[in-house]
Amino acid sequence: SIEKTWKESRDDCILKGANLVIINSKEEQDFLRKFQKLMWIGLTDSETEGTWKWVDGTPLNESYWDSGEPNGGEKENCVKIKKFDSEKSWNDLRCTAPLYSICEMKVHVEAGFKTLTQEREDLKRKLNNL
Repeated sequence: SIEKTWKESRDDCILKGANLVIINSKEEQDFLRKFQKLMWIGLTDSETEGTWKWVDGTPLNESYWDSGEPNGGEKENCVKIKKFDSEKSWNDLRCTAPLYSICEMKVHVEAGFKTLTQEREDLKRKLNNL
């Protein structure tokens, strides 16, 4: 991946049927820190200054701001992961800065689908009946 602005990163994710990553848990936060890259996440206050929302419109509940963050006022409306050795690693930044990013795709599973294990068992039964 190449470094892009926050908007370019989001547009790229959307073209892939995804969006910038939304961090819902400590486990997700820890997983993303393992990449050891400064990267955009799907959090912004560009609609209303100081009201941080995820790209899907949900409000920020659990956060991992670094000490003294967010601190950018009206000029820093996008969020990056900036540290890898600390859980508290978020930093607000100008959205025009070029950074890496990671996309997240929601997977919808319908009730009518079978698991691979179920498919395998069905095939075994059919073969046994031949």
